[in-house]
Amino acid sequence: MLINYYIKSMKQINELYKDDKPREKMLQKGPLALKNYELIALILGSGFKGMPVLKIAKAIEKFLKKEGIEGITVKKLLRIDGIGSAKACQLTAAFELARRHYESPEAVTITHSRDIAELLKSYACKNQEHFITVTLDGASTVIKTRVVFIGTLNRSLVHPREVFAPAFTDRAASIVIAHNHPSGNIQPSLEDIEMTQKLIKAGQLLGIEIIDHVILTKNGHYSFHGNGKL
Repeated sequence: MLINYYIKSMKQINELYKDDKPREKMLQKGPLALKNYELIALILGSGFKGMPVLKIAKAIEKFLKKEGIEGITVKKLLRIDGIGSAKACQLTAAFELARRHYESPEAVTITHSRDIAELLKSYACKNQEHFITVTLDGASTVIKTRVVFIGTLNRSLVHPREVFAPAFTDRAASIVIAHNHPSGNIQPSLEDIEMTQKLIKAGQLLGIEIIDHVILTKNGHYSFHGNGKL
């Protein structure tokens, strides 16, 4: 019976890595490239029949978003389908260690375009156009912000190589791109739209998602994602 259980568990793990490959992603790109549920799945290791490990991991991620890391307790985790006492203790220990030693109150997490606008507000009133790449980890937390181009922007001058190079350097899961309009005009130009489409296609080929393009001005900001153009 024990051997059969072990074989079933190994099959579940092999299927997980075959389809989603969080372990391979971790080895190739490092932990910053993994989504939260993928990190949780690696801690869990396996699910069981009828309850794949990714399904359990996503349920835990949903719980985390609602309760926060401070709300993690063995008792609460046991209410989640697929979590027994051993896995509940394992997860609680992992999150407690993170809370004690590795939480950074300075970290900026991007959940809305206004988070980018606040992060990059110093560029809103610049007299020259600045094109910026913001790299994000799997939890949409900012890794680093870089100005990749200064000057009049058009789709031929803003090259995907410069835009996406920071993502590979930082082993980022995704990026946000942004630029300012010195004129104060909040609406995207035709060049802005064409450039964005070009970069989205490049990102799809490179496997780096652009989650938003934000235009910064002294009169406010414009989000391509928020306006359904991404």
